[in-house]
Amino acid sequence: MARVSLVILALVCFAFVPSRVQSAKILVVFPFTGPSQYLLVQPYLKTLAARGHEITSVSVFPQKTPIKNFRDITLKIEEADHDEIVIAAIEEMSRGKMQQLNLVKEYVLPATLSVLTNEEFQQLLRGNEHFDLIIVEVFCQEALYALGSHFKAPMIGISTFGADVVNDQLVDNVSPVSYVSAPSGQYLDCVDFWQRLDNLYINTVEWLYDLFVILPAQQRLYETYFPNVTLDLSEVRRDFSLLLLNQHYSYSWPRPLVPNAIEIAGMHVEHIPKKLPADMEAFINASPKGAIYFSLGSNVKSAYLPKEKIKAIMDAFASLPVNVLWKFEKTDLPGKPKNVFINKWFPQQDILAHPKVKLFITHGGMHSTIEVVHHGKPIVGMPVFYDQHLNIQHILKKGFGVAVNFKNFTSGELRDAILEVLNNPKYAESAREISARFHDRPMKPLDAAIYWTEYVLRHKGAPQLRVAARHLNFLQRNSVDTMAVLFGIPILLVILIGCILYKLFKAIYRNANNTKTNLKKRKNE
Repeated sequence: MARVSLVILALVCFAFVPSRVQSAKILVVFPFTGPSQYLLVQPYLKTLAARGHEITSVSVFPQKTPIKNFRDITLKIEEADHDEIVIAAIEEMSRGKMQQLNLVKEYVLPATLSVLTNEEFQQLLRGNEHFDLIIVEVFCQEALYALGSHFKAPMIGISTFGADVVNDQLVDNVSPVSYVSAPSGQYLDCVDFWQRLDNLYINTVEWLYDLFVILPAQQRLYETYFPNVTLDLSEVRRDFSLLLLNQHYSYSWPRPLVPNAIEIAGMHVEHIPKKLPADMEAFINASPKGAIYFSLGSNVKSAYLPKEKIKAIMDAFASLPVNVLWKFEKTDLPGKPKNVFINKWFPQQDILAHPKVKLFITHGGMHSTIEVVHHGKPIVGMPVFYDQHLNIQHILKKGFGVAVNFKNFTSGELRDAILEVLNNPKYAESAREISARFHDRPMKPLDAAIYWTEYVLRHKGAPQLRVAARHLNFLQRNSVDTMAVLFGIPILLVILIGCILYKLFKAIYRNANNTKTNLKKRKNE
């Protein structure tokens, strides 16, 4: 009986494993220097390689140990340059929208150039190597989207931030600004008039900046490094077969998506936690009331925060009845409280999976948000910039966390926020409920990403997934031309009839006046 049960279980599991396709050669381009972006795709790429596909990965993060079917082309970017951009972003977060968008440009252009000027990558462009599929990170780097037409291969985009007004254009998706907030916005459903107005403003500014600043800069790179490509950049950037989005409606909101825009949030999360290092395990277990984990992610480094912020954090932690693990990028922290354990790096997913870790203090980055939802832990949010504010707003609305203002919090405010979440069971209950929704899917996110990737390979670009909007210009897509005919012709007819009637009545009136005048003349005679 047990043997029969095992056979049935094996058949059920096999039914959910995506069917294999013939081995393909895949070029993957992920140029950004933020480690979290590459961490998202690393399990996905390793799984593709394990399934027999030959991966050529262009990134800043080569594999530490060789992997079968995996070739790295390593980009050389100074970490100090990346840190300067992040520090500048923190300083600019309280300024205007244009300053924030200028930082995006300063982040994107060097990343695009790092790929196009890499000699090993240039050899790929000049050589005769064939690729069956191109996978590229999509974030305002349109010059790289020419790789699909250059290698005559279908192209898949991966957005680590999810959908937005710019990425939507790649697969002709629709994001109604009346209820779908921009990732860099501050509001959720945007049902209030002023919220909808603010969302319209943000989306419009971002769209115009992309149109008049980002795209012209990328156009120049496109013309320089792809001189033989005949397609216009506007056609190239809308030539994606598939868009994988790092988002999921269970913790954000339901929104319209075209068939080739697939939500894959959670595909990077390990489902079987590893054993923690002995010193971390001992520190967590030494705290009878549980422990807390604090990290500002891989981009914002705690060690580089202003001294007054570090002191406020230390004072708050020192007053807590629990131990705290703090991702701190230096080996020494003067005045560190006894209940604080610092380290340059923590196995975050394994920490969050630990049953005695009761709370995550986070900046609200997309990957940290997904991981905490996966493991069902409540949070205290400290958003810093871009999508982090909206991610924390989602968490507040779902009821499994509270927030403090990163710009001007006090040690007392941070301590009170932590104790509120630790001592009130409603936050942990809500976290478990949202986590259950997140896991309730017909297929695990990594399996879904693999399935749809191989679907594109099986169906030679899967044109059946793509909506016809890619063949239409702006006026046609938004039915401006048809509405002009539908409403314009009746209006013109009304105007024309009005003009005719006006002239007719004017003529009748004039004739009537002439008749009266003639009668008066005759009477006077």
